[in-house]
Amino acid sequence: MSTNKWTTNNIPNMKGKTVIITGANSGIGYEAARALAAKDATVIMACRSMEKGQKAVQQIQAETPKADLKLMALNLADLASVRAFAESFLAEHKQLDILVNNAGVMATPYNTTADGFEMQIGTNHFGHFALTGLLLDLLRTTPNSRVVTVSSYAHFMGRINFADINSEKSYQKWSAYGQSKLANVLFAYELHRRSSQNGGNPLSAVAHPGYAATNLQHTTRFFSMLNPIMAQSQEMGALPTLYAATSPEIQDGDYLGPDGFLGQRGFPHKAHSSRASHDEKAAQQLWEISEELTGVKYEF
Repeated sequence: MSTNKWTTNNIPNMKGKTVIITGANSGIGYEAARALAAKDATVIMACRSMEKGQKAVQQIQAETPKADLKLMALNLADLASVRAFAESFLAEHKQLDILVNNAGVMATPYNTTADGFEMQIGTNHFGHFALTGLLLDLLRTTPNSRVVTVSSYAHFMGRINFADINSEKSYQKWSAYGQSKLANVLFAYELHRRSSQNGGNPLSAVAHPGYAATNLQHTTRFFSMLNPIMAQSQEMGALPTLYAATSPEIQDGDYLGPDGFLGQRGFPHKAHSSRASHDEKAAQQLWEISEELTGVKYEF
């Protein structure tokens, strides 16, 4: 484990910085919004449930009355909602310093998004792919901007089934989750490669929270039972995301996670993702499929 323990105390003042966090009403997203608001950032809380989002805003403002927060509706399982969010944001903002692609679903029963994608890869990957692409021009014109994609240690068990990427032929919830989380890492690395070939802005990094007790695990009884015994807090789970978003130590293409045993808990450090996540051919193929299915083409 590292001797230098990075915490929210290390976050510099963020006044003048604009940040979008998807899924900011709970879990890792909420803790990231809370920490960045306390450091004077302008935080756009992009949430599917406006009711839950409003409660989160009130909780943060009760703790940090000066918090500069804006709640905006975003349903990543509906590309029309993604486009509406991007259009609304771009109409009101002239900079985007940090985009945190955090929202996600885990191990859900088989379901499809509004656009017919399998729910997990549709929400966790395709929705964020489209969002980032629609905001790319602003990210590229904002100096030193960053895109932080939140993945999971579960990406180690993932493989991209290009022959059945939306699980229409067969569905296994954990395989689909692993696929979606591997897609997150492949996307972050491919964004890094394409961005670095075109001026290097935005920086693209990927973070995973380790085993953190968040609402995401409420979908399974197994994790609900394990959480009190083994999981670290969601505050600790948010540290790799915040480290990736704010630390001057971060380099393009970094993968950040907890420094403890098997990367499941601890303080954030630079870690190693799976061998499959470094498959550049698979990353390019996923990128092309993502552009085709979402209708969002990246222009560098």
